[in-house]
Amino acid sequence: MTNRKQITRDDIMPTAEYGKVRKERRAALVARKKHRRAEVGPYVTFYFESYDTMWLQIHEMLYIEKGGEEQIADELAAYNPLVPQGDELVCTMMFEIDDENRRRRILGKLGGVEEMVSISVGGHVIPGQAEEDVDRTTAAGKTSSVHFLHFRFTPEQIAAFRDLSQPAILGIGHEGYQHMAMLSPDTRKALSEDFA
Repeated sequence: MTNRKQITRDDIMPTAEYGKVRKERRAALVARKKHRRAEVGPYVTFYFESYDTMWLQIHEMLYIEKGGEEQIADELAAYNPLVPQGDELVCTMMFEIDDENRRRRILGKLGGVEEMVSISVGGHVIPGQAEEDVDRTTAAGKTSSVHFLHFRFTPEQIAAFRDLSQPAILGIGHEGYQHMAMLSPDTRKALSEDFA
């Protein structure tokens, strides 16, 4: 686990070199990502991001799209905001609904859901703050299937999160999707590494 807070141009491997280690890098990260995800309700999965997940994402985009040097700055700008900064957890919240009609119907009722996500632990409520890169709820009230959220913690909240004797609950409080899930000790240990 790398605890760096920014991916720089110097961190980017040449695409041909990345291609040689791609399989191993992806496999190594799959094992670490196992405890960096949480399912809430029937349709939502939270994927908690890190320097390592964003490093791999950038390399995957460069490898697949083959945009060369011109593409690198755009990928760094897109993914660096999702690297935790030491006092926060950052996640991708995804509505994973295979059936297109059902997906359209459910997302059409969940406008603003990204503003109703929180982590509760030790008497503290840490609200999720949506990444402001683009508005993910339409004027008609339909939400996107993908959201990026930051949970910013105070030192006291970090201590509570690390105290495994207290339950930590990840919840969504939208009237159309009210679900919560306990974060497992393994997940909390993995995510606690983001606080530095």
